[in-house]
Amino acid sequence: MVQHYRLVDGTLEIDGVRMHQTVRKTPLQDAADKVAALRPDEAMAVLDICTGLGYSALSAARRGCWVTTIEKDPHVLALAMQNPDSEGLFDHRRIKIVNEDAYAFVPTLADASFDLILHDPPRFSMAGELYSGAFYSQLFRVLKAGGRLFHYTGTPGSARGKNLPRGVKDRLLAAGFQHVTWVEDLLGFLAEKPLVARTRPPLPF
Repeated sequence: MVQHYRLVDGTLEIDGVRMHQTVRKTPLQDAADKVAALRPDEAMAVLDICTGLGYSALSAARRGCWVTTIEKDPHVLALAMQNPDSEGLFDHRRIKIVNEDAYAFVPTLADASFDLILHDPPRFSMAGELYSGAFYSQLFRVLKAGGRLFHYTGTPGSARGKNLPRGVKDRLLAAGFQHVTWVEDLLGFLAEKPLVARTRPPLPF
């Protein structure tokens, strides 16, 4: 299937679907707010899933974090190279860009290798595997104990009675995350990995 890409109002649009908020705030401010919600400290290791135009990666790097950002679509990276607001993404010493499929690449990462994860995938209809329990389990695995996750979901289908965030929350909890909290301004969830891994109760025999 041929997809159509363009830059519009500071965001990336794929087949008419915008990849950032553009109504209540600018895409740059939206990305900065998502990073700020994770409360990053200098020298933290950040996993940024779905680079897009690189706004989140740049925001985290400017705060002194070391960022590994994953983007599978070369067309998206090509547009980022043309986008003035993405300046610095490709030569920032604190940013490593991985041109791979996140669903396949994250399982190759070492356990507990990131302090923070920013998971900002395309909407569910475009990348449903990135909303799966199996993928959330991999995010849980690569996050350090006490680490934090922000997961953008939006609310697609809400006008038709669908509730994607409810299912996402259930799957995050099942993967082991705690304090899974909806942030209305960011249209996504904050969650944490427990400092101490949960243990199963002993068997009754």
